[in-house]
Amino acid sequence: MRHRITTLAFASLMGLSAACLVSCAPGGASGSPTCPYGKIAFGVEPYENPKALEAAYKTIADDLTKKMDCPVKVQIVEDYSAEVLAMRNGSLVLGQFGPLGYVFADEKAGAEPLVSFGDAEGKLSSYTAGIWAKKSSGIHDVASLRGKQLALGGVGSTSGDALPRKAVKDAGLSDKDLTMDYAGGHPEALMSLTNGAVDAAEINSQTLATAISEGRFQPDDYVQIWKSDPIPNDPITVSKKANPELKRKLRTALTQLDPSTVKKVAGYLDVDPPGPLVRVTKQDYSALFELSAALGLTTDDVE
Repeated sequence: MRHRITTLAFASLMGLSAACLVSCAPGGASGSPTCPYGKIAFGVEPYENPKALEAAYKTIADDLTKKMDCPVKVQIVEDYSAEVLAMRNGSLVLGQFGPLGYVFADEKAGAEPLVSFGDAEGKLSSYTAGIWAKKSSGIHDVASLRGKQLALGGVGSTSGDALPRKAVKDAGLSDKDLTMDYAGGHPEALMSLTNGAVDAAEINSQTLATAISEGRFQPDDYVQIWKSDPIPNDPITVSKKANPELKRKLRTALTQLDPSTVKKVAGYLDVDPPGPLVRVTKQDYSALFELSAALGLTTDDVE
């Protein structure tokens, strides 16, 4: 069975007021077509500690502000659903989504991918999902999770929800054969395992790299019982409502950011050393659309 152990706070919607929902909208009348209502709102879903993410993305926003000649304001959103809703309502011009979150943002908000994070060779970077257990647990593969408790990251997450669930399904287990709890995020899922609260946990390669570097995870004490195929890194998308000239200018400006500008963010995405941001299209995420179809996912799975 699957349990949701976090409450999704839609009411806050990134703290945006009703007035901002009107004044920040890219679809209405404004001054410059490339600086709608005097700023560009950039939403990011919270895949790591929100305060740390805000500081890291501010570096990107500051550089992008200079290139666009328009203030870029970063907002760490409540969750995937809040970000999709904000883009659909016109509160966001730019939005970075997890790969699966982008699938639903494409469907519900017309999000168009612009760029993602490139490696040192200038190629689209990727990461992997994983399931880990303590070496002493006797759990050696996904089938061994029968009757056990598995911590998942968050509802609608690619590596923290959909892919681990598919691994369970592929191992011949149903939702009734084990307990899957949503911990509220990737770091929280890892902590559930290290604190002994669960038998196993999803830990993607991005969270793993950060936790090891910070001394919060000792991999020699654990065993990885499953690892996914590479997942293309998060796309930064633009609202379909945005002015075409704004879209063109944003794509150009983003791809011209120096790798040192994106270094802090790239570190959280396990891209080291990073290259420039690279152009992406919907085709780069076709495997995620196929995953959604294979699992029969709907918007209810990210809300």
